Amino acid sequence: MRDEIRQQPETLERTLKEERSRAQGLRRQFERNPPRLIVLAARGTSDNAAQFGRYLLEISTGIPVSLAAPSVFTLYRSKVKLADTLVVAISQSGESTDTNLVLEEAKAAGAFTVGITNESESTLARLAEHAFLVRAGKEKSVAATKTYTGQLLCFYLLAHALGAAVAPSDLERVPEWTRDALLLEESIRNRAERYCFMRHAVCVGRGLNYSNSFEFALKLMETCYVVAERFSSADLLHGPIAMLEPSFPAFLFCPPGVTWRPMCELLAKLQSIGAETLAITDRSNPHVAGTQGVTEKPLTIPAEISRPGVLPEEIYTPIPYIIPGQLFAASLAEVKRLDPDRPRTLSKVTQTL
Repeated sequence: MRDEIRQQPETLERTLKEERSRAQGLRRQFERNPPRLIVLAARGTSDNAAQFGRYLLEISTGIPVSLAAPSVFTLYRSKVKLADTLVVAISQSGESTDTNLVLEEAKAAGAFTVGITNESESTLARLAEHAFLVRAGKEKSVAATKTYTGQLLCFYLLAHALGAAVAPSDLERVPEWTRDALLLEESIRNRAERYCFMRHAVCVGRGLNYSNSFEFALKLMETCYVVAERFSSADLLHGPIAMLEPSFPAFLFCPPGVTWRPMCELLAKLQSIGAETLAITDRSNPHVAGTQGVTEKPLTIPAEISRPGVLPEEIYTPIPYIIPGQLFAASLAEVKRLDPDRPRTLSKVTQTL
């Protein structure tokens, strides 16, 4: 797992280099036939990537995006009306049974289909009319890391294809920012020791980093056996915050931009409870100094990632921001003397209907 976390800058560089032309070709096609609706189908880590895709595509293109409920297709056998719809299936292996069935049914219903997968010879790659390939190489660890960030990068390329103002020059900097995030590895390894006996936690994000709260929590659950709940800052305040008490661990994604104020307000609330808070941010956040007294020292990526003048300015933070979460899960598993590559009862490819 740790080796594959470190491989992410190169994976992202390969994916961007090889898949950029595919995005340009799709952009011309969508200029002629823009979709009225986008539906995303996935499970597990890929579903967390889809959650990011939903925010990115709606924010940057204005096209409504829905997350598919595969059981509607697989168990209830409903015929969903998908004409003039773009249906995107996301799967690391490309062999997720229910995700592929959604794609097959969508094609039959008249949808235009796109796949995002790490396996060029997979069923998903064959079914989709167009497939973005995550160039991650073989992912050996059960805990997906490099394929998750590769999928996020493919969503940026899809947004570009749909006419969004996603700057190719900024995408070229994403691998560099990921390398900067990896510089926190030793610091995170040391800080993970404090959480050796952690059994419960909450992971909190908002907007474009909401998906990272799901992905960080999933990594804590599957590699460290921590019961990790995931919330937006707004949803946490709508009731679940009642379960938090002194020393309860809370992990927060705190980029600058429009989500900073609600996240900062939540940090203050958690401080009043006495919760154990750890924030992930980057050097471009001008407000970090003001968090002293309301949180432990943040995990600050040593890079200027926010894009002032670009809306939203935190648009490129999600990929580098998940790296500290991945490293923390790997380090905590090590502290707990668990093998994150072989979680109990799990296998690399999960097939469900």
